[in-house]
Amino acid sequence: MAKRRTSSASLQLGHSVAQPASPEAARLDRVPNPHADANYVARFTMPEFTSICPVTGQPDFAILVIDYVPNKWLVESKSLKLYLNSFRNVGSFHEDCTVGIGKRLKTLLAPRWLRIGGYFYPRGGMPIDVFWQTGKLPTGVWIPDQGVAPYRGRG
Repeated sequence: MAKRRTSSASLQLGHSVAQPASPEAARLDRVPNPHADANYVARFTMPEFTSICPVTGQPDFAILVIDYVPNKWLVESKSLKLYLNSFRNVGSFHEDCTVGIGKRLKTLLAPRWLRIGGYFYPRGGMPIDVFWQTGKLPTGVWIPDQGVAPYRGRG
């Protein structure tokens, strides 16, 4: 794993950066949490997540929702966007995408709590939703619903 960068000069933010060829090649940046003494939730929603089916080579589409209670670090959003977009180039099952993203963020940030929901559109006529979490939710933290309705093909 690449060395973790924290100085603003080494961040991808504010610089022209090429799209990474794969999630492994993508660099995730972290920045210090200015409110490390407080328990709060940060949420990232990626409504147009795309990966490739490793069997058929066809695109898969999902809504990803990442919620976390930061500790000392925050993920820098541009680097997260580039990382998530890099899945467009590789074959990966839904479970591998969702759990792999969660584990990588856990390793980078060491959050107090993190959950990720991967709400994939139907493949072969069946939607697949994947959920993963780590850590213990601090007492008194408000966790909103992820806001993605269950799949209803004909409403």
